[in-house]
Amino acid sequence: MKKIDFKKELKHLYKPSAKKVEFVEVPEMNFFMIDGKGDPNIAKEFSDAVEALYSLSYTIKFMIKKGEQQIDYGVLPLEGLWWVDDMRKFSSDNKDEWKWTVMIMQPEFITQEIVDEAIEKIKAKKNLPALKKIRFEKFNEGKSAQILHIGPFSEEGPTIEKAHNFIKENGFKLKGKHHEIYLSDIRRAAPEKWKTIIRQPVSN
Repeated sequence: MKKIDFKKELKHLYKPSAKKVEFVEVPEMNFFMIDGKGDPNIAKEFSDAVEALYSLSYTIKFMIKKGEQQIDYGVLPLEGLWWVDDMRKFSSDNKDEWKWTVMIMQPEFITQEIVDEAIEKIKAKKNLPALKKIRFEKFNEGKSAQILHIGPFSEEGPTIEKAHNFIKENGFKLKGKHHEIYLSDIRRAAPEKWKTIIRQPVSN
């Protein structure tokens, strides 16, 4: 059986430095995505979205492992895009106004046919309200700046500011949405040890 460690193969994307901001070229990749709005800490819409994304991703992982392809791979981490309509007002004080896309990257050998089959398997076992909201799409960020934040989400501010300053100091502009990649299981790890990749796409 073939084994693939995507976090190792894509080390430059999933294992950034915690000490310095660096530019990376992010290629086009396939994702399961769900869009929503509201405070992620309390919005049921958010927790339902995360549950549906993981359920579909793991169902497909085991289908691929046991099926004809015989490939064993680890499910990639949860990622989030965050924004408000007027980014000048993006603040932790107005989380109810936050808009978001939560998503999980999928290997290139996953097809729509496999996705459809997995969705039917899940429907037969449990009712997940957000399952019907999942989009299977390509996402292309291109050139981005990123750094690893270690600690609770509430303390990301200085790390984000460091990334934004690095972008401006190197003659680039912020483009697109604030992007976070969650490497830790926050249900088990202590908040001071949480690892989150802060990524920001840039333009000339």
